[in-house]
Amino acid sequence: MLPRLTQARAPLTCAVQAINEHGQTETLAIPAERALTVYVDKRELVTLMTLGAHPEWLVLGYLRNQRLVEDVAAVESITVDWDAGEGGAGVAAVKTHRGIVDLSAKTAQRVVTTGCGQGSMFGDLLTDLEGLHLPPAQLSQARLYAMVDAIRLQESTYKSAGSVHACALFQDGNMRLFVEDVGRHNAIDTIAGWMWMQGMEPALAPAIAPWAFYTTGRLTSEMVLKAAQMRVPVVVSRSGITQMGFEMAQRLGLCTVGRATHKRFLCYTAPQVLAWQVELAQTPVQKVAP
Repeated sequence: MLPRLTQARAPLTCAVQAINEHGQTETLAIPAERALTVYVDKRELVTLMTLGAHPEWLVLGYLRNQRLVEDVAAVESITVDWDAGEGGAGVAAVKTHRGIVDLSAKTAQRVVTTGCGQGSMFGDLLTDLEGLHLPPAQLSQARLYAMVDAIRLQESTYKSAGSVHACALFQDGNMRLFVEDVGRHNAIDTIAGWMWMQGMEPALAPAIAPWAFYTTGRLTSEMVLKAAQMRVPVVVSRSGITQMGFEMAQRLGLCTVGRATHKRFLCYTAPQVLAWQVELAQTPVQKVAP
């Protein structure tokens, strides 16, 4: 049985005034960052900084990617109240059916990551790679270009207010979900929660329609590890990759693609996953009128 979730979507932007280079006052939109304190069975776990677009999916995906909950059916409900916390913070109350065994031990060691906002991973996850297996996949260069173009055309908070990261989930080059938040780790956790609620789990059998993530942020170890835990074999970024992200992706056989803008990209790891069509990267020669 799936957990019961509230739908406490918060406004994504707020209006402020700023003075431009001409000394003139402008009213503009900025991202409405807010704190969300997560309680699991009445015990405080973590405070996440978020836009609040889909807070219930975010919390569920956070529990999944931290491997604090192994099965979505273990969660009875997630209730979000933006007015319940101290100092204006929101509260997410998670109720499980039977509690989380050894919660203190599981959360004792935390590694603060390079993620924007409140990026962190519990320490044992960074060393436990051997049990992660990705489904075989192949993504054509044409599909990769289609992903990049879909992001370019997507209406977004970034276009209106800036200062946010986005992640998107694609299946065979087609966008299934687009999420923005103050940090890319929040965005990918939100997608993880949505996938769990939809019963989506990329199979380890040969993939007919390969899954892929797109992120506007850099490919850190955190992003690579979360993608692998969700069995998504391809991660694409308009930014670059870190050394630890590169080494982890190599060990996992996860395909990482960075600097992906227009027709340009760099495939850092697992190039065999891409079905190369290099002729698509050629820029047509412009004819000059006589």
